[in-house]
Amino acid sequence: MTGTEPDLNLLVALRALLEEANVTRAGQRIGMGQSTMSSALARLRAVFQDELLVRIGRDYELTPLAREVLPQVQLTIPLIEQALNKETPFDPAFARRRFSFQLSDFAAIELRPLFSIATSAAGGVSFDLQRLPIAPTDADRDLLGHDFIVAVPGIGIEAESFELFRDHYVVIADRSNPVVGDGAISLEDFLASPQIRCDFGRSHVTPAERRMRELDLRTNVRVTTSTLLSIPLIVSGTALVGVVPSRLVDRLGGPTTTVAVPTPFPRVEVIERLWWHPTHQHNPAHTWLRELIAEAVRAEAVSAR
Repeated sequence: MTGTEPDLNLLVALRALLEEANVTRAGQRIGMGQSTMSSALARLRAVFQDELLVRIGRDYELTPLAREVLPQVQLTIPLIEQALNKETPFDPAFARRRFSFQLSDFAAIELRPLFSIATSAAGGVSFDLQRLPIAPTDADRDLLGHDFIVAVPGIGIEAESFELFRDHYVVIADRSNPVVGDGAISLEDFLASPQIRCDFGRSHVTPAERRMRELDLRTNVRVTTSTLLSIPLIVSGTALVGVVPSRLVDRLGGPTTTVAVPTPFPRVEVIERLWWHPTHQHNPAHTWLRELIAEAVRAEAVSAR
């Protein structure tokens, strides 16, 4: 960087380029046009005397130097912004801020009160809800590109977090299904029944699936879906059974003729946590929302009842 002051805008462009590994997406993320972002990349290549991004087919890959630089930039920029007082204070009465979450459709339904609380406290706040990252063991880019991930522990996400709410898994079935006629299901009937499973993407293993693997229980999966909320609709009127959070059946069981019965293996908890990247830690808007969520958790007002 040249001049008497560090070019913070160029550093911000550097972080976006290296995190996204894509000129167009990086520009969209920080509000720069593609030509401006291409110029920034050219300047950065001259500064570092390195290509930083190299095209492999239709995609870009980071050079070895870029991979070295990225974690340093991620940690340094927030510190520079604080030292230079570059971060704009967040005033919920006047600020406009869109928060991006990655989460399951089930978690989104459970967090309805949070969205209501936040939008009431700050009229300019809005939310962008997206599906969970396909590969949570490589979630750094997702955590940097979004404000929060809502997910269970133990799937490979390593970041700052706190607990939002707890639930437990149950077996869902149509209420006319004879295997749940007495309000329970035997292990034999459970394993023999055709099953439905929600597939969140590779590397996602839910706590219930982890427990079944530990017990060497082999299920007869016949239907796979990408959304938890679709399961009661699909199970209704069929012989299918599935393992889902109990609150999902509480929300949708009645209208879909589905019921919940205890799992035929030891009870497994669902613990949903709010995760964020350490580089968001001192961002004023991010801090405001985290504190609002933490207060709602303490008041037991986050999860929909």
